[in-house]
Amino acid sequence: MPHIDYYLATISPNCYFAGTRPAEVAAKHGCTISYKPLDIMGLFARTGGTPPGQRHMSRQEYRLIEIERTAELLGIGVNNKPAFWPTNPAPSSYAVIAAQAAGGGDVGKLVAEITAACWRDEKNIAEDDVIKGCLEAAGFDPSLADSGLLSGAEAYEANLEDAVNAGVFGAPFFVTDDGARFWGQDRIDALDRHLAG
Repeated sequence: MPHIDYYLATISPNCYFAGTRPAEVAAKHGCTISYKPLDIMGLFARTGGTPPGQRHMSRQEYRLIEIERTAELLGIGVNNKPAFWPTNPAPSSYAVIAAQAAGGGDVGKLVAEITAACWRDEKNIAEDDVIKGCLEAAGFDPSLADSGLLSGAEAYEANLEDAVNAGVFGAPFFVTDDGARFWGQDRIDALDRHLAG
């Protein structure tokens, strides 16, 4: 059975734009999918990227334009300057890791709920009540937000190492079991075509 590693950042607007499409593509092709939340700022530091706030002003301005254009293209709401961004992505990432380990819900929907909470709903995804609401909406036990913090932290760190070793440098980033790499929510169609052969 083919497999996709999905490297994501819960504070990424492009992971918000990806929504549940990665899960839908995986299901279409009978693929398994592993969600690998990581520290995107740590990834930038390791792979030569520049955090958004440190980029030249022309790049910062154009990023905001592209966020608005992409949201319009996808027909979804967005606030290109969220009230709670950047925020600490670790708690929401740990929740994704715990939910994936526990099973019983929809991890793809959980990622979509968390990223939408940040980029659409003006919520702080570092707060327990926000994370618990996202867990519940995706069919998971909300108490997962309070469990597995040590194992979550270890997996979060391991995901960053795995990403660097796999040639990942941004999010969303998809790596198939045959080594094909796809960067960006606008490359999900290319991932789909690759899996179709």
